[in-house]
Amino acid sequence: MKPGKRDIKIYIRISGSQLTELQKYTGDMCEAYGLDAKIGRYKGTRPISFYRWDFDCILDVLDMALADRANYPNQDSPNYLALSALRAGMKQEYKKTYED
Repeated sequence: MKPGKRDIKIYIRISGSQLTELQKYTGDMCEAYGLDAKIGRYKGTRPISFYRWDFDCILDVLDMALADRANYPNQDSPNYLALSALRAGMKQEYKKTYED
């Protein structure tokens, strides 16, 4: 999808364990053109930009990953909590930007 002049980019910074956990699921983002490679290359030093359709894809992938008990059998693990916190933060940014 090509962005139009009214499409809004959201800039966020993802780093540490949140970035590590997100990068585990880039293979599930193959439907979104270039998003998997963009996140795979991202180092977390500067903010990364996403359009609405990128956020939709990432939030769906995070929902599936967090719901899969095979990925995170213990929901008190630091990796699960990091991914859950990332999802909550991204959901908040999404709502603030697109649902106002």
